[in-house]
Amino acid sequence: MANHKSALKRAKQNEERKLHNKAVRTRVRSAVKEVRSASPEAAAEALLAAQSTIDRAAKKGVLHRKNASRKISRLHKLVNSKSE
Repeated sequence: MANHKSALKRAKQNEERKLHNKAVRTRVRSAVKEVRSASPEAAAEALLAAQSTIDRAAKKGVLHRKNASRKISRLHKLVNSKSE
């Protein structure tokens, strides 16, 4: 465990960030699952919500921007194949 005051503060900040990032990643996974399980009619709306969630996670640095882009691209591909 950290001994210095600054190290204790850093450990506390890291724990808070870890919990926040975990919540954001969970939100992203839930949004992706909603798109995958949605009917073809509802998939487009779910896709917009998921895209917004993923973009927000990337903007905050929880996801890498290219990882977010790849997730969105694959969801678009999935929704397009469902609608055909």
